[in-house]
Amino acid sequence: MIRMVIAEDQQMLLGALATLLDLEEGIEVVGKAGDGEELLRLARELEPDICMLDIEMPKKDGLDAARELKDFPCKVIILTTYARSGYFQRAKNAGVHGYLLKDSPSDDLAASIRKIHEGAKIYDPELIDLAFTDPSPLTEREKQVVTLMSEGKNTKAIADSLFITPATVRNYVSIILDKLGVTNRIEAIHYCQEKGWL
Repeated sequence: MIRMVIAEDQQMLLGALATLLDLEEGIEVVGKAGDGEELLRLARELEPDICMLDIEMPKKDGLDAARELKDFPCKVIILTTYARSGYFQRAKNAGVHGYLLKDSPSDDLAASIRKIHEGAKIYDPELIDLAFTDPSPLTEREKQVVTLMSEGKNTKAIADSLFITPATVRNYVSIILDKLGVTNRIEAIHYCQEKGWL
């Protein structure tokens, strides 16, 4: 029996998914969560075989929860409406075993769950195409600068971390904003996160 915990913030969809999967032979939904924090609590308590989660949820989003689930023995499936390369890249970095889209037929979903439980990794083909169409224009050093900015570091702290001068950091930031076509550091961070370049 494949024991599952599902996390989805839309209650109607959560109930429908749980009912649908419970009807499948060999699959049992042992827990339902409305947010990422509740999912992590249930994963600790119930020790499921598979955790299936949405991305955009309150308290802790699905990608952050997936990263924390790396330390758990369960397999992780992202089930979302978002076919975005950035989300897909972050999910892969979190070590998820599946990234499936909600518009897939229910038979395909159940079959994917069984294959993932057996050790396969399954990613929606639409995402595979996206992953190879959007290379980052940033150099390795520019990525380091954006990463440090995303950690909340100011110009001096970035300079200290990279052993360069604050003036050089400001030059990098200017180049990064220009390359990405954004007007400030916050926009640059969000843009890079959405594209999966961090």
